[in-house]
Amino acid sequence: MRIVRFMNGSAGRSVRVLAGVALIIAGITTGGAGGLILAVVGVVPLAAGGAGICLAAPLLRAPLRAR
Repeated sequence: MRIVRFMNGSAGRSVRVLAGVALIIAGITTGGAGGLILAVVGVVPLAAGGAGICLAAPLLRAPLRAR
């Protein structure tokens, strides 16, 4: 539960957004089909961080959003 609390906080949101941006940049610089897949996968943590939700929280029986 501690990791979910961290990920729902502002620091966790920042980490997810930065990870998403890093994956997108890595995918664009890699190029090809693998790079495209990497860039598309990078959109998931970017969107989750921007929306303020933790996609792993339901797996740990925690709320999707911070209260």
